[in-house]
Amino acid sequence: MALQQVEDLRAEGDSLHQFLKTLEDRHWEMQTPFKDRTVNWVVQHLHDADRWTVHSVTDPDGFRAWMKDRSLVKDPEVLQGKELLQSWRDYFQDLCAALEAADPDTRAPWFGPDMGIRMMATARQMETWAHGQDVYDLLHVARTNTDRIQNICHIGVRTFGWTFVNRKLEVPNPIPYVRLESPSGLIWEWNEPSEHDYIQGAAVEFAHVVTQGRNIAEADLEVHGPSATAWMDIAQCFAGPPETPPATGLRGWI
Repeated sequence: MALQQVEDLRAEGDSLHQFLKTLEDRHWEMQTPFKDRTVNWVVQHLHDADRWTVHSVTDPDGFRAWMKDRSLVKDPEVLQGKELLQSWRDYFQDLCAALEAADPDTRAPWFGPDMGIRMMATARQMETWAHGQDVYDLLHVARTNTDRIQNICHIGVRTFGWTFVNRKLEVPNPIPYVRLESPSGLIWEWNEPSEHDYIQGAAVEFAHVVTQGRNIAEADLEVHGPSATAWMDIAQCFAGPPETPPATGLRGWI
């Protein structure tokens, strides 16, 4: 039976592909709100990370060796526009197939902590969704979200401690209670209920913050308590060195 997380990843990729197909040639060199990186850069970044994931899942030892010496794997040909879109799309299918074929109990290496296959699929969904938002924001197109965003919220909650450890900061206590409303109206909850340290609001807003697509000051979330406040100011659910959330006024046009 296919893992639900892989099915959600596939649906996320399908949705983004349908949107990117509507872009005109001129859009691909336009700068997105993500560090002024172009649409070409964003899609190439997704393409590269998908390749790295397949390498990690199918050849963990080779991936670890590559992490120490990046020359061990040849960089792909640089593509742009519609050619890049097709290449990303084709390889994305390979990514989903590799995740489906992997032992669900496998721990795959990554740039941060090793991850299980379910979390690896969710991490790819998270980045596909987050960088897809870069293009939606650039073109001021309203996005229709679904309840598969629960996976992104989950990885956001799971990386509470990582956010602080990654910055060499003490992890605050208690872990905040998180109560979110899904796009369909369901209520999702994480951690112990608390009236003193909590975050509540729309799941999509929370996902924007933990992926650093929005500054917390521009997100429609109720944040209460020192742990919750400290977390939302610097939340980071993706691997890599500490990143600073976007300044106000750069994102969140709707």
